[in-house]
Amino acid sequence: MKIAVGISGASGSVYAKKLIEYLSVENDLFISITQNAKEIFLYETGIDFYSFIKKFDVKLFDENDMFAPISSGSFTLDGCVVVPCSMKTLASIANGYSDTLVSRCADVSIKQKRKLIVVPRETPLSAIHLENMLKLSRLNVSVVVPSVGFYSKPKTVNDCVDFVVGKILDELKIEHNLYTRWGENN
Repeated sequence: MKIAVGISGASGSVYAKKLIEYLSVENDLFISITQNAKEIFLYETGIDFYSFIKKFDVKLFDENDMFAPISSGSFTLDGCVVVPCSMKTLASIANGYSDTLVSRCADVSIKQKRKLIVVPRETPLSAIHLENMLKLSRLNVSVVVPSVGFYSKPKTVNDCVDFVVGKILDELKIEHNLYTRWGENN
């Protein structure tokens, strides 16, 4: 599959890191990361994003590169995931304001009726945040709030990350065994 991953400046870099590690094995990945996200990635993981990403065969684009293939509807993708998705990026996507390559790729996904998944990172949520999520949901965008299902009996933070990333993969219809589903081994 050809999948775009947009990483915006919100807490939750571990979700993007795990998703890239998982998807890079058998998929073509096209990645754009905002400047704030690079700084948060380093803060949360202790790893410089460029040091992390160089071990994968992915295409990486600057957040301002509107000539990148993923900014065009004529470039086909099987899906786009914005993880984590800041409230700023969420608002940009919900209102068609393509100010970065991350929000432009998401905008194109909506326009082309392609699979788009946003993983919003904020709590508590204001009415504005919820309205933007509802607006996107009505446009057939999958809103995957990174909330752990404790029926999977997570024991570590990594188990919690695996659960959320597994839910993203479920939305992409990609098989995985990152968490125990309800009814399995209960």
